[in-house]
Amino acid sequence: MRTFLAVFTATLVLGAATGSAPAAASGVPPRSCPRGLLFCEDFDRLPAGGPSTLNWGVDTRHGTLTVERARHGNQVLHVHTVDNGRAFLRVDDLAAPGNRFYGRMRLRVDAFPTAPDWAHFTLVEATGAGSAEVVRPVGGQYAPTVPGTFWGIGADGGPTGDWTNWRESVPVTEDTWQCVEWTLDARDNRVAVWIDGVANPELTASTTDHGGNDVPFVLPTVDTVKIGWQLYQGGTTPGEFDLWIDDIALFTRRLGC
Repeated sequence: MRTFLAVFTATLVLGAATGSAPAAASGVPPRSCPRGLLFCEDFDRLPAGGPSTLNWGVDTRHGTLTVERARHGNQVLHVHTVDNGRAFLRVDDLAAPGNRFYGRMRLRVDAFPTAPDWAHFTLVEATGAGSAEVVRPVGGQYAPTVPGTFWGIGADGGPTGDWTNWRESVPVTEDTWQCVEWTLDARDNRVAVWIDGVANPELTASTTDHGGNDVPFVLPTVDTVKIGWQLYQGGTTPGEFDLWIDDIALFTRRLGC
């Protein structure tokens, strides 16, 4: 398994910023979903159109999920929302050993919000038993004081309160395919993020080091992960949001890009 995963991760390449999804350099699509992962979806085995699978659920409000074929022939998930809507692929009944797992996805976001002030968006959300925290390892915020839109992790719903730990050192990139990875680790309630294979330690949180108040941050025993888009304030610019997601994987070890 270890050898196969090493070959698998080495053969995946990131697609160019042309609206197409990533493809293998040899022209032969890699097997994006080997056995043994906690969850995996590359969308290539699904019919085009609305979601038609029992492997994951849908959570939408003023938003849609559509499986589309990209230029290079492989399929991707098109996420579309209006204003402060949401559209998520939902993974239920996740059971990561030791409540520790890694996630990976490839994504291209057409445009991030530039209004209203402090517009906050989420692309990955994790919840579960044992803690009321709603953990958001991949998300960000528009900061009018800079101004700019930046990646930032966060959580709310629990005793640490509502927080978005955005960083000026990690600005978002529009209309470009990127590989985003994250991990949740209950051993020290750690959340960490990599973008295009590069660690972003400024986006790390742990038990006592997080963007909330002085109350210790405790991860839930994660059983649900949602991947897609949600924006929490109305009156947005732009008024609609589009992003494309591919090669989603959850595993007990980091898969890499």
